[in-house]
Amino acid sequence: MFWVEEATEAKEVAQHLFEKRDYSYALFFGHLAIEKLLKALYISRKAEQAPYIHNLLRLAESAGISLTDAQRDDLIRITAFHLESRYPDEKQSFRSKCTPAFTQAELNRISEVFVWLMSILR
Repeated sequence: MFWVEEATEAKEVAQHLFEKRDYSYALFFGHLAIEKLLKALYISRKAEQAPYIHNLLRLAESAGISLTDAQRDDLIRITAFHLESRYPDEKQSFRSKCTPAFTQAELNRISEVFVWLMSILR
């Protein structure tokens, strides 16, 4: 499926960006990976085009995915990486937060969410 391939590629790009020490964009691509998997789930469950939104919690809820409080918190947190790395007024502040340790921890969390979503998709 197109969206799964795109999600896998975005996850790989996130890792490459981390290796190149481009931490804020690594997290941005981590967000994209999760967004694309959620869109794959939406399409597989609804048999219609996924909405043109980037809010991961809204996508999950729209797809009818049951969420724990921890999963809900993870989606909210990961959504912030889309916003904070994209808009100039927040970008500088976000970049200062993106230390190697912070970024690695967040990419690990993104990987866990990725694995969970893939398990639902199959």
